[in-house]
Amino acid sequence: MERLAAQHGSAAWAPPVDVYETADRYVVTAELPGLKREEIELSVENGRLTLRGARRDTPDSRQYHQVERGHGQFHRTFEFGDTISADTVGADLRDGVLTITLPKIAPAVRRIEVK
Repeated sequence: MERLAAQHGSAAWAPPVDVYETADRYVVTAELPGLKREEIELSVENGRLTLRGARRDTPDSRQYHQVERGHGQFHRTFEFGDTISADTVGADLRDGVLTITLPKIAPAVRRIEVK
């Protein structure tokens, strides 16, 4: 079975992400504090989950001495070894954490009678 592969896009920053697997689904959690639902884009195609979005800079006259929080656009893509049920993928944003649930499609099993 092919294991999970993650790719960073050519973005200036990437939110921290955890990915785990259960018997019937993959779960991806991403830290996205300060982002609104409408600033996040998710898509699933051919077993790949793509997470895109942007955290806007706050225009002000402050002179920063240190900046560690990423700003600008981000793009993360994850590829899964099992077939994903794209129609039933769910996403929930709470307290700055996005949780994406990707149900697996069970492989078809067909018994063949030997004659």
